[in-house]
Amino acid sequence: MIKKSPNPLLSCCLFVILLTGCAQNQPVATKATDDKNSEIEVDVKPLVNRVLTQAEQNALTPDQVLTLLKEGNQRFVAGTLTARDHSKLVREAALGQYPKAVVLSCLDSRVPVEDVFDRGIGDIFVARVAGNFENTDILGSMEYACKVAGSKLVFVLGHERCGAVNAAIDGVELGNITAMLANIKPAVDHFKDYKGEKTSTNREFVKMVTAQNVLGTIDRIRINSPILKEMEQKGEIKIVGGIYNMQTGEISMLEE
Repeated sequence: MIKKSPNPLLSCCLFVILLTGCAQNQPVATKATDDKNSEIEVDVKPLVNRVLTQAEQNALTPDQVLTLLKEGNQRFVAGTLTARDHSKLVREAALGQYPKAVVLSCLDSRVPVEDVFDRGIGDIFVARVAGNFENTDILGSMEYACKVAGSKLVFVLGHERCGAVNAAIDGVELGNITAMLANIKPAVDHFKDYKGEKTSTNREFVKMVTAQNVLGTIDRIRINSPILKEMEQKGEIKIVGGIYNMQTGEISMLEE
């Protein structure tokens, strides 16, 4: 009896189905051959192709969300960002959004917030303003994110070498920038008894003011938003902060 050769079209279809199934689930190791026909293992990354559902959002705790963001930052630093089907995510997200967290970040273009936490479409709300400070509009946006849309975490993200912080330290005055910097001045004034040089050339002082600006923002969020303060007291959300390292991409959490 003569055995028929496998149908090449059928084999191709089966191969595509196999890869698709792997991509939509967990990472697996598959086998391939090198130039010497020796078997080697090849990692297949998972492909995220759907947005978070409301049920999944409801099941998350603030601590779990914080852990997810920390783990995402570790992947960002390691250069192993999650593969995502952005076209499919765009279509799915059009039907609704259930983000895990809201991040208040600086305007700085060198801090790509979603990438920094390895998050995709529909994962997090992001508010951005030079110097990552709060104001009425941002507080209202945060209240919407948490009270209405169900986010479990408020993350204030500062970063090293922040131009707004440096300008506030040096007392820069220029158009509307002057009024904007007034929101950062409390962090500078916090160190009125500091004995060192209070200029942007003093890296130690800049580092201190940068961290205090994040902590002060967190304090004012609680003071000026009774809604968020009550949610935090009930354990429904957490309000935290961290500093982004411009050289490594790593985020260091700030202890209050």
